[in-house]
Amino acid sequence: MRFSVFISVLRSLGPVVIGISLGFTLSLLSVSWTEEGCPLEGKEGEDVASGHDGLLKGARKPNSISTGNDVESEEDFEPRIVPYKQVQQSAPKKVFRAKYISTELGMRERLFAGVLTSKNTINTLGVAVNRTISHHLDTVVFFTGSRNRKVPHGMFVVSHGDERLIWNMFQTIRYVLDHYINEYDWFYFVQDDAYTEADRIRELVEHLSMDRELYMGSPEEFIGGEMEGKYCYGGFGYLLSRSLLLRLQIFLENCRNDILSSRPDEWLGRCIIDYTSNNCVSEYEGLEYHHYELGKNSDPSKEQNKKFKRALTVHPVSDPEQMYRLHRYFSEIELQKTYNEIAKLQAEIKNVSLLAFEGNRSAQWPVGVNPPFEPKSRFEVLKWEYFTEEEIYSCIDGAPKCELRGIDKTDVADIIDTAVEELNKKYMPTLHLKKQQLINGYRRFDPTRGMEYTLDLQLEVVNQKGHSRSITKRVHLVRPLSLIEIIPMPYVTEATRVHIIIPLTAEDRSFVNHFLEVFASNAFETSENAILTFLFIYDPEEAQHVNHNDIFADVKNQINVYERKYPTVKIPWISVKTEIPSQIKFMDIISKKHPVDTLFFLAHVNTNINTEFLNRCRMNSINNWQVFFPIHFQEYNPDVAYHNQPRPATVDLVKDAGHFDRRSFDEACFYNSDYMATRSRMVADVQENEDILESLDIYDIFVKYSSLHVFRAVEPALHQQYRYQSCNPKLSEDVYHRCVQSNMEGLGSRSQLAMLLFEQEQGNST
Repeated sequence: MRFSVFISVLRSLGPVVIGISLGFTLSLLSVSWTEEGCPLEGKEGEDVASGHDGLLKGARKPNSISTGNDVESEEDFEPRIVPYKQVQQSAPKKVFRAKYISTELGMRERLFAGVLTSKNTINTLGVAVNRTISHHLDTVVFFTGSRNRKVPHGMFVVSHGDERLIWNMFQTIRYVLDHYINEYDWFYFVQDDAYTEADRIRELVEHLSMDRELYMGSPEEFIGGEMEGKYCYGGFGYLLSRSLLLRLQIFLENCRNDILSSRPDEWLGRCIIDYTSNNCVSEYEGLEYHHYELGKNSDPSKEQNKKFKRALTVHPVSDPEQMYRLHRYFSEIELQKTYNEIAKLQAEIKNVSLLAFEGNRSAQWPVGVNPPFEPKSRFEVLKWEYFTEEEIYSCIDGAPKCELRGIDKTDVADIIDTAVEELNKKYMPTLHLKKQQLINGYRRFDPTRGMEYTLDLQLEVVNQKGHSRSITKRVHLVRPLSLIEIIPMPYVTEATRVHIIIPLTAEDRSFVNHFLEVFASNAFETSENAILTFLFIYDPEEAQHVNHNDIFADVKNQINVYERKYPTVKIPWISVKTEIPSQIKFMDIISKKHPVDTLFFLAHVNTNINTEFLNRCRMNSINNWQVFFPIHFQEYNPDVAYHNQPRPATVDLVKDAGHFDRRSFDEACFYNSDYMATRSRMVADVQENEDILESLDIYDIFVKYSSLHVFRAVEPALHQQYRYQSCNPKLSEDVYHRCVQSNMEGLGSRSQLAMLLFEQEQGNST
């Protein structure tokens, strides 16, 4: 029993005892192997250490540091002061960023079109080609040999200065390689006596791979038949891939010197075949280059040939009138094709909607048009306008009824005709309907889908037997919004210097100190690319005492203080004398003192100007294109807005603090060249009536005398302190009325004014 107990205990403790014993044994062996000699003094110790060097460094105790000299090892761990050497910073490399993101990403446009023309046809066939294809293709360039003094409007023409046909073709290819080879994937060349169905050409290249060396057109045998291969006949145009032109580029000079030919298309074909071994093809990977040769005096509307209907190019075209007839014919074909596709899609939507949860109700009317706008509250309900054929009961000036005229009258007449036409399509030949009169008309603009109409029409219905009767029919129509088009705008940057013009009268002197403080923190301290100019306005009496009693002396002293505080800043000022302050007269003086490419910002002294607004001034003012008139945020009269309340240190953009003053047109951003061009158009009117300069402002002359876009928008970054404007009755009635309205609306909000009146009434009653 005792033996069995002993055996059980031994079994449980045996592995532990064996493990401990083995561990001690291994540790003893390790210590004996790595034990170092005792340090000896004197030379004997050094000899022993060197004599047993192999033994001492053969193995090392854990966490020990083997050293040959204790003194040196101690010095290694002594803290040392490393002298600081300033690293000379090299000038940072200027990073070049592309002007457009497409350039940086290597994105290219799909198709370039080059039209070969001449001085005899550029004003006839050339103009016709431009009108029929330019709005369908991204870039259309006309190449000619002669230099015309007057280029047709809306055309980009490159003149080579030589009438030799082969030389012109060589120069055309070289010009494309120099200017457009990195911007386009495909290059289409055609003569001006050929009609091009631009949409079909563009659709063809959309299905072609851009990395193929392709020479595509109408293949023709070389004259004489001595040379193998085929070239593309220039009359029907031809497509060249970017890859092919890049390969041909290094051999272009050889082609000019070595190849003799009388035809430019044949010369180009021989050059391509000789140096790239690519023949002209009319079909590639199932895609065909369809063309059609037009007979003399043929009428496009009577052509029944299938090749004609599917042609990409038609040649020859004898005159512009025939070009326009061809364009109309092919446009009608494409339009009918589009209508058929729409009808097919509508039928598919109706068929699919039958399987939906709500059945046919899930398909909105009209099919394919966005569903009507659904208001979320009573304030979002769209308003319907009531109209008849002569009058409309929703007028711009707030009148209850006004005459239907202009575009509104055209719109109503067109929608009535469309309604009757659609009804006849539905009921003919069984019934024929004629409009008698419009009983009721309603319309509203739905921003999600377009203009909606509801018409109650009184119609005369005639059946096949000739019997007629009068009925009333209600119809619903929608004029859907068309495709959104992005209008190209000229390129502008935020690097343009802004010249800020601040007119000052005697009444404005109290605002100068605050203006300079704000402007210094926003512009001077941040090195803003802007120049501040003051315009001191004296009346005749003040101007007589300017030498000994200058009313602007304090302002000039403040300017000197800021110029000393900011040595790199100069604040110029100009003095003028006038009885009636006029923006136009002031700008006439300032305009002559600045270059034509100067960007002006005309502002008032109580306006807070910052970098955010100046950048928007630069972006919204486009030379020879657009002027910018911002609507500033006008603070309310603090005595009204904060009646019996402490005034805040900063004013937030909230309805109780102020409003956007739509009556004010004092602030303006425009280029000097645009002002000078607009001002020159006023010469005749000024000669007849010199007072016009005092009755108009800058906004009026840009609206009346220029063709520029006048861009007017609210500007949240442009704040203006409250001030009471002194309205000059000598100005025009419109300007004076706007000034008075601005003063009235700038007092306070309706609720604030009502509260003051209420408190005043209570005070009077007590």
